[in-house]
Order: sequence, then structure tokens, then C-alpha cells
Amino acid sequence: MGKPNRRVLPTIIGVSVLTTLAANVAVLVAREGNGPATSPRADGRARFVAASGGTGVPTGVVAPLGKRLTPHVLVAAPSTLPADFVEKVRAAKGVQGVEVVDAVQGMVAGKRVGLMGVNPSTFRNYTPKPTARSDALWRNVASGDVAISFTMGNDGGVELGSQVPVGGKRSPSRLRVGAYATMGIGDVDAVISHTTAQILGMPSGNAMLISVPKTEPKAFVKKLRRTLPKQAKAVEVNPEIDVPQGGDVPRSDGQVMTAHQIQTVIRAAYTRLGWPYVWGGESEAEGGYDCSGLMQFAFARAGIRLPRVAADQARTGWVIPYAKARPGDMLIWANDPTAPGYISHIALYLGNGKMIAAPRRGTVVQVQNVYTRNMRGAVRVSPKLANTLAG
Repeated sequence: MGKPNRRVLPTIIGVSVLTTLAANVAVLVAREGNGPATSPRADGRARFVAASGGTGVPTGVVAPLGKRLTPHVLVAAPSTLPADFVEKVRAAKGVQGVEVVDAVQGMVAGKRVGLMGVNPSTFRNYTPKPTARSDALWRNVASGDVAISFTMGNDGGVELGSQVPVGGKRSPSRLRVGAYATMGIGDVDAVISHTTAQILGMPSGNAMLISVPKTEPKAFVKKLRRTLPKQAKAVEVNPEIDVPQGGDVPRSDGQVMTAHQIQTVIRAAYTRLGWPYVWGGESEAEGGYDCSGLMQFAFARAGIRLPRVAADQARTGWVIPYAKARPGDMLIWANDPTAPGYISHIALYLGNGKMIAAPRRGTVVQVQNVYTRNMRGAVRVSPKLANTLAG
């Protein structure tokens, strides 16, 4: 799974301000108490929430689940969003709901991730149904715990119920991992309460989620950008990848890789065989690679810069059917049932039904047989587009 590191959340806690958001959230399988993650239940249905042991917080501290809303747009800035701007968005045509949150890229258990400080009573309404329904989960967050995504827990090796450092490198606070739960937002791997966020020194109310169920999110974002406060940015939440009809791609120079570039990418990937899977790994210095870190390494050897995470790497070319894939294409999967269309895994196609991948924690970079469950196709990389998106 690819390391979170995307488009909007400013990093305030302990590191310099960035202009990227965070996340890769994958299929979340329930786990009880402090035991290991379990496989799907006997009835074949996986559960997507697991709360650690109780905290003694009274039931009434967190409000019951209200009307659930889908977040379509995320706005974030380095400092508090102006109240008049927030109210203007609330009143805008097509807006069904607005949830103001605290948002940064911060350090959690030694990983730089998208981190949100929220009001558990209201933010829960913007999360997927299994997450929203878990009273225990939100009471844990209200009590001062941190809830993390399943990929961070499972692939990142962060144990449920463990105490982990959260905040800056110099003086982080230690918080209990109170839950594994996908928030359904492909930009967030950790959630704490607003109160805890303020204790950590996070900016207050510097971001908001916007629900616009009857409006095209891309069009809403374009209109919203005309009125954004200084330094604020807006993006779609979990934007769908664009799959062109027929799978036709341009043939002009620079639009697709040369034969030499393809060979270079494949050879570079082969040099990483046997290296451990490390969540967030992208270089020898980190001792291993995750799926998107491996792609970034291999393509860089051919002079092609890729964005850091699988979801953005999927936008570096033309998405074509797997049946039309050729060596040097990237294969992509959408594994999170709570975030349809969000690309959470990626691999390099070798041809003849084989690929090189960094599968998951506990494995190594390896050649695998291609599997098609949850596959969204292949990406024919455009060097020009890749270098542009990589910034």
C-alpha cells in the first residue's frame, strides 16, 4: 500500500509547512481488544471498525449518530479559516453540510500522516456507516485516543491499544491507539479530538469538509477556488480516476515511454527484489519500500518523476483495460469498499501475467502472478504528465 502524502494538509506539527494531503486507506478488517487483526467473519462479510478497550467515558459525552453525509470537497489552510468564509460556503447552493476540523500533516508513531482534530459528535456523521455507528470508537477518540486507518495499523505495524508518539519530533505526546477505522477519506490516516489537537498545538479550524451530493465536485471546487482565503486550497475527496473509452493513447514523443525507458524501469524494479515491505518506504535509507515507493524508485531511474502515492500515480497517464497492458505499465487496484474508486495499491507489469510488487507488511518486493480482484486497469505512463504531477 502506498504511503500517505497528498495535496492540501499543511504540516504544522514539528515540520515545515507542505502543500500536500495525505492518505491511503484500505480494506479494514475488524479486530477485537488488543489481539491481531482477524479475517472476515464467518458469514463472509468483513467489518470495518475495531475499537480498543473501553475508556470509562460516559455514553452521553458523544452525541448519537445523526444524518450521515458524504464529504465531497476538502478545504485546508495553514491557519484558521475565516468565519465569514465558512458561513458563505454553508449557504452556497448545493451544499448539504459543512464540517470544520483541524488538519495537518503530523507525526504519528514515527510516520508522517494526514491528521485531523475533530468533534466526535458531529464528524462521525461524515464517515462511512460502520465507522459512524461505532459509539465505542468515538468515545475513545473523545477520551484522548487516536484512531488510525487500517493501512497504518496493519501495513504500518502500529498496534491497536499501544501508546504511540503524536506531534512534533522534539516533544510529542503519547496517545493510545484507540481504534482502527477507515474514515473513508483518502487523505486522512489519523483522527483525534479537537481538544487533543489543541493540546498538541495544531491550528484550530483550518480545514473543512463539504458535502455537495447533487453537484459535480470538480465544478464546485473550481467555483470555490475563486473565493478561497489566502493560502487555502481545495480538492475533491477521493476523486475518481478518468478511464478513457477504448484505451487509445497518444503516440507522440514524450507522451509515452520509450523502449529504453521501459527496460530501465523494469531493470531497476528487479534490483529491489527481496527488499522488505516498509510502509512509507521509498529509499534504501528506510530499509525497504511500499508499493508506490517502489514505483517511484524504479521510474526515477528512467528519469521519470512520479508523485508519492498510488492514487496520484494512477493519474500519470492513460488508464487502459488490463487486457491491453504491456510491460512497463503500472497496474492499479481500489481495495477500500468505503472509498470506491480510490486507488490504494499499485504494481509494475512485466508481461505474461506477471508483475513486480511490494505487497504488504511482512512480505518482500517480489514477482507475483497478476490478480484482477478490485483491479481498475493499467496505467500507460506519460513522462511529461508524471513529471508535471510530481511537481
